[in-house]
Amino acid sequence: MKREEALKIVKEQLTDHRYQHTLGVMETAIALAKQYGADEKNAELAAIFHDYAKFRPQDEMRQIILSQKFPQDLLEYHAELWHAPAGAYLVEKEAGILDKEILDAIRYHTSGRPGMTLLEKVIYLADYIEPGRHFPGVDEVRALAKQDLDTALIQAVKNTIQFLMKKNHPVYPESFQTYNDLVMED
Repeated sequence: MKREEALKIVKEQLTDHRYQHTLGVMETAIALAKQYGADEKNAELAAIFHDYAKFRPQDEMRQIILSQKFPQDLLEYHAELWHAPAGAYLVEKEAGILDKEILDAIRYHTSGRPGMTLLEKVIYLADYIEPGRHFPGVDEVRALAKQDLDTALIQAVKNTIQFLMKKNHPVYPESFQTYNDLVMED
């Protein structure tokens, strides 16, 4: 699928603000893919579609998680996590993207997972550091991303976990497992 066609499909699903975020994630993902040797076309498509389900009704996302036998424990955690696996499913069904690597990069862009592929790392990090993001710690991760993908990813996951803990929010276990996997690889 060509960039223009993918962007047209996604634009209908997103607010203007989220669409601008998506453009930033796309450009960042392409740059990271180029730097670290991931497939640039797959990075482009995964980035374009990463938030495809962001504004779908929670009931619809819940039903997708249940019907597709995604991990049921997702439903016990913040609904912010749901758009990633629901999005992967909807992108396959509605946009016709069948590439498992692209779908998995969409599926795991919020939680990460142990054994992340290069493309999954690129999309997770691009979503975190795209130019429109402004929050404590993002500039440090941007600088790290220029040097080493895994080091930047470790810091991004650590920052996310710490942010949730400071707010007394539960942390999805797969996020902890992602962090552990990354630091044990290092």
